[in-house]
Amino acid sequence: MRLELIKRPQQSKLFSALSPFIAFVMTVIAGAILFALLGKNPGDALYAYFVSPLTDLWSLHELAIKAAPLILIAVGLSVCYLSNNWNIGAEGQFVMGAVAGAMLPIIFPGLQQSPFALPIMLVMGVLGGAAYAAIPAFLKARFNTNEILTSLMLVYVAQLFLDWLVRGPWRDPAAMNFPQAPRFTDYAILPELLPSSGRANLGILFAVIAAVLVWVMINHTRKGFEIRVIGMSPRAGRFAGFSTTRIIFFSFLLSGALAGLAGISEVSGAIGRLQPSISPGYGFAAIIVAFLGRLNPLGIVAAGLVLALTYLGGEVAQIEVGVSDKVVRAFQGLLLFFVLACDTLIHYRIRLAPSDVPVPAAIPAPAAEVKEANA
Repeated sequence: MRLELIKRPQQSKLFSALSPFIAFVMTVIAGAILFALLGKNPGDALYAYFVSPLTDLWSLHELAIKAAPLILIAVGLSVCYLSNNWNIGAEGQFVMGAVAGAMLPIIFPGLQQSPFALPIMLVMGVLGGAAYAAIPAFLKARFNTNEILTSLMLVYVAQLFLDWLVRGPWRDPAAMNFPQAPRFTDYAILPELLPSSGRANLGILFAVIAAVLVWVMINHTRKGFEIRVIGMSPRAGRFAGFSTTRIIFFSFLLSGALAGLAGISEVSGAIGRLQPSISPGYGFAAIIVAFLGRLNPLGIVAAGLVLALTYLGGEVAQIEVGVSDKVVRAFQGLLLFFVLACDTLIHYRIRLAPSDVPVPAAIPAPAAEVKEANA
């Protein structure tokens, strides 16, 4: 016997809407089993993971800090995925946006005293992330290179480049040989929203504004229509006169720009300087956020808060329950698994078929259709 996936003629709208919630509940159940196998009380562990981080105002600020880059990156990724362009390298674009934006206060420290320093840094971060995303976009558009591989490999190039900078030419002479760049001045630091109650800065505001603007673009503009049509059927898009190449560049550049904005916002906000590690994996976790939010920018805002909670909950669980920091990645992996599993079962049904039944071979297309497809 073998398992076969048979496409459903019609998908359930109810289960399509409930899919993220079902996936989250299944993740919680699997997490309870995981904690039990580790010898921990599942009730105490889940409370520490999902409830303790929400019990005071300071923790809510920390939640906003961690959610901001996840939402910004995931909103950009949603545009790529809706257009059927699989950008897996947002982590590298995040890093290069941070590097490009930090270039101003590090190379020209005198400009840090100008009130225009921070706006220029943000613009440079956006341009840096977009420029780095343009590399896999060009390779796909010009040479039909697999963008999954190229964007992913460029992540490691960006991380190693950052590591070389902070250990070499950009290392702070006053840092006692620690690998970090000089700390930014007040003019180069992202302002806090409510300084008296926590550290949350303008990054979360950028994330919400970006989500709303991209939602309007996708649902109420011609460009959004082009993205959705080419994503569902590139051939139909070509017949309608839409340019696949332009959509590739647009989606990658927008995704890279938002990832770059997230990078420079993180460095000039929560961290305050460049250092070898500026991200706990936001670029990869944002892929989970994008799919948990159903590739809807407004849904991504809620999904980003949920995944940010796993980062905070993981830190609390390490202290209160005594589990490893790897549990955070396990939870995120379980969440992505259940999201994809639910989506698969919504679109397909499973059928048991005898293993001795041959798989039907593809029927050759008539010559006329082949010529038309090649044209």
